[in-house]
Amino acid sequence: METPKKQTFRKTDYQKVTFEHKLFVIDQINNGQISANFASKKYNISRATIHYWMKKLSNYSQQKTFISKDDEIKKLKEKIEDLEA
Repeated sequence: METPKKQTFRKTDYQKVTFEHKLFVIDQINNGQISANFASKKYNISRATIHYWMKKLSNYSQQKTFISKDDEIKKLKEKIEDLEA
């Protein structure tokens, strides 16, 4: 009786994706330009990976839109001046 040979499997090579590309894909999905399913097919990225990016990068987008209190006060004062004039 012959023993089966051990099969060797090649490790899957993953491509590096830049941070900017991740943001680009997530922005397209959030703006409603494409769906996560279509993005996964278009960019050859799994849907699970896209959802992972969305979860991780949600904090980044919130920080990106953050306005300092000084800037917010300045903006509100300008609005008040415009309304009073």
